[in-house]
Amino acid sequence: MRRLLLKNFFARAVTEPVHAQPTPALEPIGAQLQGVIGRRLGRSLAIRQIDAGSCNGCELEIHALANAYYDVERFGVRFVASPRHADVLLVTGPVTWNMREALERTYAATPAPKWVIAAGDCAAGCGVFRDSPACVGAVAKVVPVDLAIRGCPPPPLELLQGLLLLLDAGSRPG
Repeated sequence: MRRLLLKNFFARAVTEPVHAQPTPALEPIGAQLQGVIGRRLGRSLAIRQIDAGSCNGCELEIHALANAYYDVERFGVRFVASPRHADVLLVTGPVTWNMREALERTYAATPAPKWVIAAGDCAAGCGVFRDSPACVGAVAKVVPVDLAIRGCPPPPLELLQGLLLLLDAGSRPG
């Protein structure tokens, strides 16, 4: 036991090296997103993330947006705990029978105007869960979807580009 403790005490930390700069594409996309959010809303964009039955791969990428590497709050994007404070519902996973009513209630509780984004292949078209008897189907079968972001899972930069596309397109939220 003592040998193990000494070994762990003197061993170097096993971590990834710190990058001097985040992904080069992040800053221009973030600045553009911040400008569009300011013009469209005049305040920050509030997102409520909903897991409708996914494998959690998409959630990991969405949660990465809030970490110190991406830090999207500096661009005016924030995640909220209540749908009553949200502008965007970011839905992941195919809608399961158990989550259908919860998604419908969340959509109803979100004040208009609102946007709905189906993030990931499963939310956009059921992906690998297409033939599962536990699934209602894609998010669009339950609530109206304004944008589908494909990928399994979609990387954080593609999620930001999707937000930019949604806000910059001039589409009126539903």
